[in-house]
Amino acid sequence: MLTADAHVHSEWSWDAGSDPASAGSMHRTCERAIRIGLPAVVFTEHLDFEAAWRVDDGDIGEHAQKYVDDTGHVRLPSFDIGGYLDAIDRSRREYPELRILTGVEFGQPHLWDAKAAALLSSGAIDRVNGSLHMLPFVDGDRTEPTTLYRYRPAHEVMWAYLEEVPRMVAGSNSFAVFTHIDYAVRSWPAETSGPFDPRRFEEGFRAAMRSIAQSGRALEMNTRRLWPWIPQWWSEEGGRTVSFGSDAHDADTLAANFPEAMAMLEYFGFRPGTRPEDFWTR
Repeated sequence: MLTADAHVHSEWSWDAGSDPASAGSMHRTCERAIRIGLPAVVFTEHLDFEAAWRVDDGDIGEHAQKYVDDTGHVRLPSFDIGGYLDAIDRSRREYPELRILTGVEFGQPHLWDAKAAALLSSGAIDRVNGSLHMLPFVDGDRTEPTTLYRYRPAHEVMWAYLEEVPRMVAGSNSFAVFTHIDYAVRSWPAETSGPFDPRRFEEGFRAAMRSIAQSGRALEMNTRRLWPWIPQWWSEEGGRTVSFGSDAHDADTLAANFPEAMAMLEYFGFRPGTRPEDFWTR
């Protein structure tokens, strides 16, 4: 049996398309989950509080272009928690055979815990994933690694990302899972800096993992790309729990690479819990 996909976006995430009939709609995602035998899904919609952040042309997908202003900054609407919860209730009624849980992907929680406190203490959210998407840029701006790589040497960006992870862990108590620790690798500029070699940054990754493990939190096995060094280093640095997440923004990528990821984690000694949405532990 597949484990739960605990990192999924729908039309309630700003970067997944706001049309309920879109490829990433909650309805289509639930239908696909049933078709592929996925027992549970956690819709972890983006919870972002940055007033604005800098982007260059081509740095974000077409769904999000409408949020870019004339100064090249992204300005997002507030998360519609009421609409999202109504959609969850409808989906639970329409797909009773599927376990559907609520969640958020909380960006930079160490900076915004106070603003999220009311929502996260309301009992409405089952899973809080914490993500680090942004780093300081210039003049108080923040931006994603995708943009930052154009202005700073690639190795500096990667080290800045890894050094921010322990600060995020120490600065927030609101999230249970650290997501996609390889986020800055996704946009690594191989054309100018060569192929990404994790061994160049091994101590940074290990230090970041140690901070997460010592806090008692889970590390997400993000299945966009399967890196065996992530579960290896995580287990060697004391990591005891993992969550699986496709980071799907459309139904077709739901639970992508899950059989392979589950086999890989079993090799490193992790075992599933009683319910499909439970963390795997070792």
